[in-house]
Amino acid sequence: MITTVSITSLNHPDLTPYRTLRQSVEQFRKGLFIAEGTIVVQRLLESAHKIVSVLITPEWLEDYRERLAARPEQITIFVGQKELLNTIVGYNLHQSIMALGKIPAQETLDSVLTQSLSPRLFVAMDGLANAENIGVLVRNCTAFGVQAILVGETSSNPYLRRAVRNSMGTVFKMPVVHCTNLVDTLTTLQRSHQFKNFAAHPHTEEHSIQRTDFSGNCCFVFGSEGNGVSPQVLSTCDMPIAIPMQCDVDSLNVASASAVFLYEVMRQRDSSNKNISKHAH
Repeated sequence: MITTVSITSLNHPDLTPYRTLRQSVEQFRKGLFIAEGTIVVQRLLESAHKIVSVLITPEWLEDYRERLAARPEQITIFVGQKELLNTIVGYNLHQSIMALGKIPAQETLDSVLTQSLSPRLFVAMDGLANAENIGVLVRNCTAFGVQAILVGETSSNPYLRRAVRNSMGTVFKMPVVHCTNLVDTLTTLQRSHQFKNFAAHPHTEEHSIQRTDFSGNCCFVFGSEGNGVSPQVLSTCDMPIAIPMQCDVDSLNVASASAVFLYEVMRQRDSSNKNISKHAH
């Protein structure tokens, strides 16, 4: 069910989350997140995540009315002119639609292990703080078949506004586990679930991506933008893995590096499946 409310100002109390977009950490503490733009909102509508409200211009409402009305929950639709919506973020909005959603119940390590098929592919974040990088990392994970993301205690949350936006809404498809102790979680994967933990680590010549077997259960650990994987987490990994690079480039942005690593895993597993299929025939 939907309720439509026309607005000429942002003073309505239920618009507080939109007025305070830059305080997304505070929104997260309340279990709320903001989705911005047509693609992200469309993916939110296609998900099982609960939608609280939508802020939209009259033109976009005509395109979205049926899809919003088809949702099972009660949604308040605030309709205002584009000039009013622009005052929220301080710049010109190209796509004048935003939605307020509820962050889903947290997954546990046991739940994602139960839901995923072997060989499993997980990604862990250690000390990642930049929301834009986290969003692109989530998008890469979704694109390359990652089954769960483990958020270490020193990392920011994938449901921060800029992370959601840069994930292009793919975070709605990705199980997220918040770890109170990433070292313990990685150790559990090794000892109890036959995982190999690989640290994305540019400062190693011992193991390179093209000479490493990723056919079994894998968890890739991506570290902070400045310092990489922390020594404590690195010590729990089976091995550090590097991407060979030229022209004295010693590292890639974490978003770019994750795409390279995860593509290689997908490539190896696709090749292995094709070889099995050939032998079967």
